[in-house]
Amino acid sequence: MGGLMAKRYRMLIDGEWLGDDRTGIEVINPFDDSLIGLVPEATAEDVEAAIIAAAKGFERISAMPAHKRSDILEKTAELILRDKDEIAGIIAREAGKSWKYAVAEAERSAETFKFAAIEAKASHGEIVPMDASAVSAGRFGFYIRTPIGIIGAITPFNFPLNLVAHKLAPAIATGNAWC
Repeated sequence: MGGLMAKRYRMLIDGEWLGDDRTGIEVINPFDDSLIGLVPEATAEDVEAAIIAAAKGFERISAMPAHKRSDILEKTAELILRDKDEIAGIIAREAGKSWKYAVAEAERSAETFKFAAIEAKASHGEIVPMDASAVSAGRFGFYIRTPIGIIGAITPFNFPLNLVAHKLAPAIATGNAWC
């Protein structure tokens, strides 16, 4: 490594950054075998703490109006686009992607959050005519969409940001929590 210190990444659980005091898992660039950084290895206790924090978060986000969830998603898209070169650099080094495809992934991830922002305002429910049966003529059924809880997401390595976005953005849009 030539004396350079690898960047240490941390994990955010319940508003607290954790992992500074751990050895960490090495993240290696598949192209040149250089050390990109160290990420903390989550313990069973960390997972339990994340689930408990997500349950608390679910109470907040499920009660949040759709326009506020939409605003969060729009802001996330803006931040991804603002930092897309930095994000693409991390993706290129970690996944061994070419710069072109790493930038495209960052841009596509921002788009995913924008799509979810639109859906947050549009997804409310539906009224269904029940007149397919003579007995139900003149009657209507309806349903509403409600959040269901905590979304646990495991994503593969090949699209590290966009596949997270495809799970996280709809969860936020629909008022669900995630961990």
